[in-house]
Amino acid sequence: MPFSSQIIIFACDYISLKILDMRYVLLVVFSSLLLIYCAGPVEERSTSVGSDGWLRGVTDEKFEIVAGQFGGFARSMMDVHHRYVEMYWAGEDENWQYAEYQLDEMRKSIEDGFERRPARAASGQHFMDVVIPEMANAIAEEDKQIFDEAFELMTLQCNSCHAMEQVAFIQIHKPEVRTGAVMRR
Repeated sequence: MPFSSQIIIFACDYISLKILDMRYVLLVVFSSLLLIYCAGPVEERSTSVGSDGWLRGVTDEKFEIVAGQFGGFARSMMDVHHRYVEMYWAGEDENWQYAEYQLDEMRKSIEDGFERRPARAASGQHFMDVVIPEMANAIAEEDKQIFDEAFELMTLQCNSCHAMEQVAFIQIHKPEVRTGAVMRR
């Protein structure tokens, strides 16, 4: 047999082996993936994390614990109250940048509350779409009288929202005592 024929036969045998090798590799990979998929989820071990291991359980249990730490809408309202008071005193001091900052933070707190308690969003939508933008416009005017009028309307809207949420006993009013340390000199 001529040498060139031997090379051709060798090349064909080599290619056949490589094709068989590739088929074997694909078969092994596919079989492995199929076994992993059919085996189903692996049961997660319960672990503890946090200082002193206070956060215990599997991942979903830990998420529930952490979600409980954030609380519902009441936690957002505590922050909104703080922002409301600080915004009022910022307006009284004519510290318009601080008033604008507090209004923006108030908006974010309310949005966070809606995320945790979507059922509250319906009664708060008017507040978000109308009241906050009106207050933002009043702050942008940098006029204390316009600010005071808008703040009074905002207070009425807060109390209206509380009534819609069946907590009309929560009545807010214009702050009388400054509790924060931020003052414009």
